[in-house]
Amino acid sequence: MDKQHRYLRIALVVVGIAFLLIYPLMKIWSSGWSWQPGQYEYEQMIVGIYATLGVFLLWAARKPEAHRSLIWFTVWSSIVHGLIMTVHAVIDSAERGHLLGDVPALILVAIVLGFLAPREVVPVHE
Repeated sequence: MDKQHRYLRIALVVVGIAFLLIYPLMKIWSSGWSWQPGQYEYEQMIVGIYATLGVFLLWAARKPEAHRSLIWFTVWSSIVHGLIMTVHAVIDSAERGHLLGDVPALILVAIVLGFLAPREVVPVHE
């Protein structure tokens, strides 16, 4: 296994676990991870989506080459989510905490996984 593949596997585990920790982050550091005032329905949806993605990223860490599309979905959805949140945080001064919380976290996820992710299709043999 080459270094890049090993680092990708580690990154997938770290990101997967981080996504599973979104709920505690929303509670501990709400200004950086939750919209104000708190919206229970929004929190449930975000936690549900990211917890599910976290579990699948942990699964993908076992064999990243077989989960290329999931990894790239995570990269691009993190960019889109981070950019949308940046716009809203700039527009609404009550949400500026996101510029130090989940926005840089999402951009970091996109950069790290995008750098490490396989770019060409590799045949998968079971």
